[in-house]
Amino acid sequence: MGDQVSALTRRLSADAAERLARSSGAEASARVLEPAAAVTPVPATRDPAAKGRHLEVCRTEAVEYCKRTGLESFEFRNQALPELSLRELDISTRLGPWHLPTPLMIAPMTGGTPEGLALNRLYAVAAERFGLAMGVGSQRVGIEHPDRARWYRVRDVAPSILLFANIGAGQLARGWGCAEALKAVQMIEADALFVHFNPVQEAVQGGDRDFRDIAKRLATLCGDLASEGIPVFAREVCFGLSEDAARRLVECGVAGLDCSGAGGTSWAKVEAFCAKTPRRRAMGLRFGEWGIPTARSIRNVRRASSGIPLIASGGLRTGIDLAKVLALGADVGAMARPFLLQASESEAALHAFIEDLLDELRICMFGSGAGSVAALRERLDPVSPSVAGDI
Repeated sequence: MGDQVSALTRRLSADAAERLARSSGAEASARVLEPAAAVTPVPATRDPAAKGRHLEVCRTEAVEYCKRTGLESFEFRNQALPELSLRELDISTRLGPWHLPTPLMIAPMTGGTPEGLALNRLYAVAAERFGLAMGVGSQRVGIEHPDRARWYRVRDVAPSILLFANIGAGQLARGWGCAEALKAVQMIEADALFVHFNPVQEAVQGGDRDFRDIAKRLATLCGDLASEGIPVFAREVCFGLSEDAARRLVECGVAGLDCSGAGGTSWAKVEAFCAKTPRRRAMGLRFGEWGIPTARSIRNVRRASSGIPLIASGGLRTGIDLAKVLALGADVGAMARPFLLQASESEAALHAFIEDLLDELRICMFGSGAGSVAALRERLDPVSPSVAGDI
């Protein structure tokens, strides 16, 4: 990975290193919604303290959607004669070029602070033990404040996991590109890069609100990094993907998607509870139920592309939820807040929770007669109207 980063760094234009400076100051302040008097200027850099506020709010406030994921509209078809051994079920999966021991991922949450580092290292140790993939939270803070880069690093405790770096589409639209993406990848010795898309979250918090030319810039980034063997995955943060958005992302050349849908943690509500003014708080709460439910988001992606590597997240809380997103077409299921709550209790609680998730997945496979993760896709039915009403 170091050779890949060095090779591409040498190919960057002479002014690439100055992009961070060009994205700040008057240029950043000018790119705001009209009329200008109605909104505050976009901050030139990210406040590191926001990381801690997000964690505390996710632990203590009512940040979950009221709407459901849509997974409750499906159930597994029981197989009374499974002809399988529970102990010999194959729960491995493929995500693009990677063969993963389990189809479970620790979704991006945090980093860039001592608390974020401690949590990420707990997650990484668990991921290494159980064969999970993992992503770190947005690395904007580590790129804008290089002294904080050390508070993202987990590779020393998780040498073999699939690890994703993470930057925001908002920064990409403001001028970030290969230079910053490579800093993120190199910072944590990542295998791939997430670019997270969160326009609604940015709008309600008063963050990045100019996403013009984002598809063009994403396509350029995907091409530059693909030529060096660094895959770029696009991910929503909780608001889901429409079929059109999924198709456009595939056309940009992304190597995979995380279609994170509504039904779990609402990042509009998180921003509401983090807001410093009554106006921002009210704005976040008004948009607290915005989004495409997770089940529909998965199906939207699969209508746009049957083969794109797909991570599904948003409201997964049990191994049964994990099994359902796999059955609907995802290659991997991911969770965030459930892991945060368990890790905040203890490392033992986190490990026990993961063991339960994987056992529940195996029981779903056993009870439906699916000997492999791929076989789950033939075992899921809509809940009958007599049971659940008109779905």
